[in-house]
Amino acid sequence: MSTTSPTPRRRFLKNAAKAAGAAGALAAPMISTAQTVSLRFQSTWPAKDIFHEYAADFAKKVNDMAGGRLKIEVLPSGSVVPAFQLLEAVAKGTLDGGHGVVAYHYGKNSALALWGSGPAFGMDPNMVLAWHNYGGGKALLDEIYKSLNLDVVSYLYGPMPTQPFGWFKKPIAKVDDMKGMKFRTVGLAVDMYTDMGAAVNPLPGGEIVPALDRGLIDGAEFNNASSDRLLGFPDVAKNCMLQSFHQSGEQFEILFNKTKYDGLPAELKSVIDYAVQASSADMSWKAIQRNSQDYIELKKAGIKFYKTPDAILRAQLAAWDKIIAKKGGENALFQKVLDSQKAFAQRAGAWQNDYMVDFKMAYNHYFGKA
Repeated sequence: MSTTSPTPRRRFLKNAAKAAGAAGALAAPMISTAQTVSLRFQSTWPAKDIFHEYAADFAKKVNDMAGGRLKIEVLPSGSVVPAFQLLEAVAKGTLDGGHGVVAYHYGKNSALALWGSGPAFGMDPNMVLAWHNYGGGKALLDEIYKSLNLDVVSYLYGPMPTQPFGWFKKPIAKVDDMKGMKFRTVGLAVDMYTDMGAAVNPLPGGEIVPALDRGLIDGAEFNNASSDRLLGFPDVAKNCMLQSFHQSGEQFEILFNKTKYDGLPAELKSVIDYAVQASSADMSWKAIQRNSQDYIELKKAGIKFYKTPDAILRAQLAAWDKIIAKKGGENALFQKVLDSQKAFAQRAGAWQNDYMVDFKMAYNHYFGKA
């Protein structure tokens, strides 16, 4: 008995239904049923500081892009460990990750301070990040952490604006004014200001204003108009000196425990990588918006701002020259980082200085000299 073939119309409808089903399968969202990986982070910043906000911004970008497969929770400084113990806590797995700055690890290897402290051979913060990501800096940082047996994965991001020289009870007019002053800073800036005659105390961010208020220190630097305002600097000092070489090229660090990071699938590692890049741009834009607003508010509150005298800036550079010569002779990794930075800075700095127009000229043209 012979079988009868379907009519052309029936074949058409059957094939169309199959095609529609296939198209629907392709168009349907791919919802992962994998279990959510939760990571507990801590920042090195007080909850009210804009820096902690930057840490939360990064976590949100990861959480949003991961589609429920990865969730980062960020706790403020001191929630699990003190700020200066973050690196060890992440390496040991006490924390899954953290947000801070490389200079906070200065005590473990002096070379770590070179990601932030000092004039960076004339590089601005974004150029330091360029050196880190494309000029060999990342490999050097990984080498240092490996030499210290630290089980971490590090991402640098977020070029910080040039930091003020500091907050003082009265303006600093000359280098001799620093002699005998009890002053707060961190990283190799400790050595810089010690060379200039100050008695330095490297306090974490949340402890600075209380120490100024109680007279335990006479002056201090932290970072920017927004952070300084939120942390309460204007309540304990009325003079802020702007422009400095002590930390003119710093950036943030995002740390992961290496075992936890290595256990993530490749697509989530890519989410983290792109979230770092997006956060770096977003942070730099937010900093311009918020810092400029808070600079105005600080002026309204009666804070007096002064440009740091050139004589002090030159003294900083002279002190830095002595520091890097000494540290480079003592620590081969320190000298290795210096050599890498210098080679990159000589090339990139020449390009930037020749190509970049004087934006201050245009500003003064439209708004007049301040």
